[in-house]
Amino acid sequence: MLESEETLPEAVDLSRHLSALARARTPSPLKNLQRYMNKPGLISMAGGTPNPMYFPFHTLSAEVLEKDAYPLELPAQSSSFSWFWRLFGSKSAERTTSFTIPKYPLKPDDINLAVSLQYSLATGMPQLSKVIREFTEKVYRPAYSNFQTLVHTGNTDGWGKCVFTLCNPGDGVLCSEWTYPSAMAGLRPYGVTPVPVGMDSQGMSSIDLRRVLFEWDPAANGGMARPHIIYTVPVGQNPTGATMGAIRKKEIYAICVEYDVVIVEDDPYYFLQQAAYVPKSERVKEAQVSGDETDFVASLAPSFLRFDYQGRVIRLDTFSKTVAPGSRLGWFTCNPMFAERLERQSEVSSQMPCGFGQAMVASLLLKWQYPGYVRWLRALHLQYQQRRDFMIDCLWDAFDLHASVATEGVQSGTVVYSARLKTLKGSLNEKGGVSTRGTVFSFVPPTSGMFLWFKLHLDAHPAVATVGYKQLELKLWMALLDADVMFSPGQMFSADEVVDETPGAGHFRVSFSMTDEKETKKAVEIFAAIMREFFTEF
Repeated sequence: MLESEETLPEAVDLSRHLSALARARTPSPLKNLQRYMNKPGLISMAGGTPNPMYFPFHTLSAEVLEKDAYPLELPAQSSSFSWFWRLFGSKSAERTTSFTIPKYPLKPDDINLAVSLQYSLATGMPQLSKVIREFTEKVYRPAYSNFQTLVHTGNTDGWGKCVFTLCNPGDGVLCSEWTYPSAMAGLRPYGVTPVPVGMDSQGMSSIDLRRVLFEWDPAANGGMARPHIIYTVPVGQNPTGATMGAIRKKEIYAICVEYDVVIVEDDPYYFLQQAAYVPKSERVKEAQVSGDETDFVASLAPSFLRFDYQGRVIRLDTFSKTVAPGSRLGWFTCNPMFAERLERQSEVSSQMPCGFGQAMVASLLLKWQYPGYVRWLRALHLQYQQRRDFMIDCLWDAFDLHASVATEGVQSGTVVYSARLKTLKGSLNEKGGVSTRGTVFSFVPPTSGMFLWFKLHLDAHPAVATVGYKQLELKLWMALLDADVMFSPGQMFSADEVVDETPGAGHFRVSFSMTDEKETKKAVEIFAAIMREFFTEF
């Protein structure tokens, strides 16, 4: 049962966190006139808006999959992508529904192109804003009453607006030691420095966060004041795939209250949370996933919003991973003061997300309704879980995998799979390289997101002492690329120059989201062959 708004506190005053640029923003003079546009009988001749008569689009139609097009079933020994054949293997499975958006509304509240394709409010078209607000309230359940939502053009855009709103040149932003590189690339040109915080199996460590804040010395950090902003990807942590649980989020939130820190929660993979990986030989036969939409939402690791009773979280949501990246559409959830400042910024930059995307996504969500969209999300997270499982199954086939529980480092407390090269029948190590019995890489099966994070054990390579592990990582990456397989090199995900606490370790981030079974299997086989050559070439 949701708490009523009367029982929740309002957000506290956090205006001290605004940047000088954000404080200087004033309402856009022309956009400020829009508050009068709905006045009955108004004859508006103030805006430079084109007449919708001359929009060349008369209607906009879409045929979309039914909300339950994907099954709520988990395959065991059969193909991990068996859903594909069930969906497209017979005409009866290809169930779709459609909608049409007219140029002019048939009813006052209808989505229509005359409004959707016109200049509009930076907060989003009203029908979409209502859906987003209701969804946020039901799923994330903010712990204060006066939260607000407003649209942005995807989480990268949302994060950029947060930087300009919260940071001044010379500031630092707390982040995980391994993190999303584009977020950091957006900071540096503005004169803002990433401040790495240690990690464990759940992502950012609350212990190390407290240490960094408690021990902060401006003199030892080039005069930089103690950072007052955290950037975090808590679910499907990019690149490690870790999922931060409720207890950890409570710990971090309490520290942020104590040290007056604002949390920017970048959460594109929230609905791609997955069950623990089970080896293929131990999986049960295909079974229907139990529970309903309410059970699914309750099973998810809660958002930081759930514990945010002061309004110090700015949450970034996106439709990129659940509908389509090309929709360029997402939303902020934050306190009213931050929302107002973000709106002022949008008025003179992006203005609003594309009207086509807003109209199409809003129509889709209104067609499906809340239960239908959650039903879609339930099936979607299973599809990515099956892709993850198949990728790891292929690694089982190509390498000797051994499971153990890590006791230290980023992987501490988790089941780690160590991969060793398989000895080819009749082959000898004629080049005098290392034994194929040693671990060449290891990984923790992710519990959310789209990626595997390989830790390369380059300390086992005979040339590590002379070449260095960074160059070895690059050399291995180039060898894979020459063989037509591309992974993401790990160094780009480092928030700092120091890329690991263990000398001789490299990393790759490997996505399982796009490739089909044949491509995945082929890529893993090439990876195994290249690894064998790489560890015996010196």
